[in-house]
Amino acid sequence: MSSSRQALSRNPLARLSRRIVFWVFTSVIVIETLIFIPSFYNREKELLNQLKEVSTARVALIMQIVAPDASDDVLFAHVKKLLNDRVVVGGALFKADGEKIGEFGEMPELRVANVNQSGMTFLLSRDKSRYDIACSPVELQRDYRLILRHNSSTVKQDLWAFFLRIAVLVVIISLFVTIGTWIPLRRIVVNPILKLRNDLIRAGETISKDQKTPEFSSANIHRQDELGEVIRAFHHMYSQISDAIDERKNAEEALQESFQQVEAYSKVLNNELEKGRQMQVNFLPNQLLQMPGWETAAFFKPARQVSGDFYDVFKLSEDSIGFVIADVCDKGVGAALFMALFRSLIRIFSGQTTLEGSPMVGRNGHFNDQVPQDSMPIPAEVKALNAVQLTNNYIALNHGDLAMFATLFFGILNPDNGLLNYINGGHEPLYIVGPEGGIKANLSATGPSVGIQSKIEFKVKQAQMEPGDILLGYTDGVTEASAADGRFFTRDRFLTILERPVPTATDLIDQIATTLQNYIGQADQFDDITLLAMRRIPERNSISAGLG
Repeated sequence: MSSSRQALSRNPLARLSRRIVFWVFTSVIVIETLIFIPSFYNREKELLNQLKEVSTARVALIMQIVAPDASDDVLFAHVKKLLNDRVVVGGALFKADGEKIGEFGEMPELRVANVNQSGMTFLLSRDKSRYDIACSPVELQRDYRLILRHNSSTVKQDLWAFFLRIAVLVVIISLFVTIGTWIPLRRIVVNPILKLRNDLIRAGETISKDQKTPEFSSANIHRQDELGEVIRAFHHMYSQISDAIDERKNAEEALQESFQQVEAYSKVLNNELEKGRQMQVNFLPNQLLQMPGWETAAFFKPARQVSGDFYDVFKLSEDSIGFVIADVCDKGVGAALFMALFRSLIRIFSGQTTLEGSPMVGRNGHFNDQVPQDSMPIPAEVKALNAVQLTNNYIALNHGDLAMFATLFFGILNPDNGLLNYINGGHEPLYIVGPEGGIKANLSATGPSVGIQSKIEFKVKQAQMEPGDILLGYTDGVTEASAADGRFFTRDRFLTILERPVPTATDLIDQIATTLQNYIGQADQFDDITLLAMRRIPERNSISAGLG
């Protein structure tokens, strides 16, 4: 409040105050000046009329003294006596026809030719120090014309004195009116405006520094005019801004609290996803099954923490190896759960005979001790067909409402002769690549995707792998990998890699993975990438490896 009083005590020096004082004072001066100008000229006329009346009276007196039949010289002698007066400084007497009888003192500027025939004529000099008055025969009541020259300098002095008196009076009146106007105007207008200005400054500082609402000095002003409306509008505006700031603070606090909750939940979710990733990694072969005369290699890179792609290589019997590469539809946690289900079902329904080196068969060499001992052994291709068929039926019947399915390649390999029996359930074609490069066989789909509909027939086909051949499987994340500009890697680029000869399955996997990574660059990976390769080692290489 002390700062407000100091500001108000200086209000006569404020710009608004100075402007108001200036314009009030100037307005009064202008008005008084406009009023004074006619008064000044009227005063001049009054003073000149006084000279005329004095001269006229004395001339009339002379005309009464001099006899009507007196000579011209006698009349001129009496008129000449007017020169002794301080007012008359000169003159000239003329006959009615304009003939000069005589002159005395200063010669008048007014000429006889300019004298009015039936009235008085007047002429004021430019410097207003001389005033000529001409009397016609009508005023003299004789056949003469008289022109008198008067000293009007006293009129000029009187006018200046009159001007100074009026000027002083105008200034006094202007000051009085200005002060009289300023005193109530300061209380009614200027002080409330200055208070409002100070409140505006304090409001801005309060908002910018996020301080508590101060006590505004204009809050005690209650008026029903336009200025009162402005003051009320200011307080209403500040109230709205304060409410908006409070709401924003509350929203920010709630947002911060929500952010912390989301962050905590995100950490928990990430931990759970990491656990899921570790579990999924454990579902994949920890170490690929390596058989004498064969080389296996794989590459796996999920697009997210968990994946829907999977591959598996496991032993079915002494003379057969099972391997799977599959791609569950969608991505993320749901696909990962179904990946685990597909993997487990394939292993169970295919009749896997070992689990981490432990036999799974019963005492009689069968999967169930209740199977009759005279049961015929099931061919490898029938096992494969039953595994895919049973998995398909289970998924379709029990989880069909989730619309989850997988493209799946399941093969059963005889490592002794390289004979491959397989089912391709809607998966990308697998390729058999020759030792010199180039595709020797295309193992395309033999049935639809697994899990879409129950009781679907999946055909079993065969392929032969010769020494030096490499069987390569992949998921669509390879061909549909995209660069930063959105262009796909495409099957053509993929097949170009397969045209070059490679010495091992591991080298082929490394070449494909490196080429893919260079193509993707810094772009985001949108789909899981899985590669699985099996190479039949030529006999001389196998012997060399065994001797080594």
